[in-house]
Amino acid sequence: MPEGATAKPRLVIRNVRVFDGLSDSAVDARDVLIDGDRITAVSDSPVGGAPGQDTVEIDGGGRFLMPGLSDAHVHLMGNANSYIDFVMGATGLLVANTLAEAKRMLHRGFTSVRDMGGDTAPLKTVIDRGDFEGPRIFPSQAMISQTSGHGDFAFVYETPYAFGGGPSRTDSIGFTRTVDGVERVLTAVREQLRKGASQIKLTIGGGAASMYDPLYTLQFTPDEMRAAVQAAEDYGTYVATHVYTVPGITRAIEAGVRSIEHGHLADEATIALIGEKGIWLSMQPFAEDDHHYPDPDRADKNRQICHGTEDVYTWAKKHGVKVAFGTDLLLEPESAARQSVMAARMGEFYSNAEALRMLTSGNAELFEMAGDRNPYGSARLGVIAPGAWADVLLVDGDPLDDISLLSDPEQNLKLIIKGGNVFKNTL
Repeated sequence: MPEGATAKPRLVIRNVRVFDGLSDSAVDARDVLIDGDRITAVSDSPVGGAPGQDTVEIDGGGRFLMPGLSDAHVHLMGNANSYIDFVMGATGLLVANTLAEAKRMLHRGFTSVRDMGGDTAPLKTVIDRGDFEGPRIFPSQAMISQTSGHGDFAFVYETPYAFGGGPSRTDSIGFTRTVDGVERVLTAVREQLRKGASQIKLTIGGGAASMYDPLYTLQFTPDEMRAAVQAAEDYGTYVATHVYTVPGITRAIEAGVRSIEHGHLADEATIALIGEKGIWLSMQPFAEDDHHYPDPDRADKNRQICHGTEDVYTWAKKHGVKVAFGTDLLLEPESAARQSVMAARMGEFYSNAEALRMLTSGNAELFEMAGDRNPYGSARLGVIAPGAWADVLLVDGDPLDDISLLSDPEQNLKLIIKGGNVFKNTL
C-alpha cells in the first residue's frame, strides 16, 4: 500500500442465515466479515474491524446469504446482440451492447460466468480493472468450428478459407473461428490461448442456432479433435465441446475432451460413460420457449433438443455425473433475462439444495479445471468461507425452500457483492 493511503473499510454483514455453497442447509445468526476482496470470517459471535480501520456494517435482518451465482455456459456477445447486430452492426455497438449485458448479468446475481464463444477477454480486463460492472469471466474466446459446422455463420455463397476466401463476419469479430485440418485446428486453439482463453471450445456436432448442420452430423475428425486437446493440455487447460448426440459424445470422450456441453440427445449408456470417465456434463435446462427460430428446420431442431432435457438429468443423477448449470441463451437480447428463470428451473430436476450447490460451488469446480489458466485461482469461488472471494448475495426469502425466488432478482436480491465491492444494496 502506498505511503499515506487509506485502507479500504472492512465490511461486516450482520445477522444473516448463511448457505456456504457446500451444505444441505443454512446456519442461522452469523456475521460475515469481508476485508478487501476476500471473506475473512464467518462467525456466530459479533465480528468487527481491526483497530484503526474503518468498518462498514450492514444489518442482514436474518435474511439468506449465499455465494454469488454462476453460469457455466454463456455467450455474453451472443446474449447482448441479435443475428442482425452480428451481421450488420458496427463493432463498437456489439462491444457496447455486451458491456451493458455484463452489467445486467451481475445485477441478476451472476458473479462468475464461463463464456463459451466470443471475444470477451478484453471485456474481462476492463471489468476486473473496475472500469465497468460485470461478472468474473472465464473466456473461451472464439468457438472453433469446421466449415459447415455449428460455428460457421458464413453466407452460403462465401468461399471457405481453404479455397482462398476470407473470414466471415463472426470470424472477423472473434465470435467464431472456422478451420479445417489438423494444422489449422492447432493454430486456432493456440490463437485463442494467445488472446486470453482460459479453456477451449470446439463445436463438434449440429445445433439449433446454426443453419447448415443437422443435429446428427459429426464435426471434426478424431485427429482434429485430438490435436485440439493436445494443444490445450500443453497450456495446462482443457477442451469443452458443443455436442448433443451419442456418436458425437463418444468421439469427444475418445479424443480426451473433459467437458461435454449440452448432451441432450444422449442415451443412458452414454451418460453413464460420462460419469465413469469423470467428465463434466455442462447441461442447460432448456424449454422450447427459451429460444425462437424463424424457420421450421431450426425450430424442429430446438424441439428435439428440449425433449431430451428431463431424461438426461435423470440419468446423470442416477450415474453420479458431475453436472454444471448453464444457459446458452443466444441471439435474442430480449430473452437474456431468462437466465434467472433457467436458474430457478433447476429445482424441477434437483432438490433445491442440490441446485444451489450446482449454481455456486459445483460450477466453480468446473471453472477450476482451467488450472494455471484460471484467472481467479488465488482464492475459492462459489463458497462462503474464510479466504474465499467475497462474492455474495443476500436474498429476501429462503431459496432452499423456494428456489423460484432466484427468478426475480430485482425484487428478491437485496445485496450483491463481488470482490468485496457492493453493487446493489436496497436495505
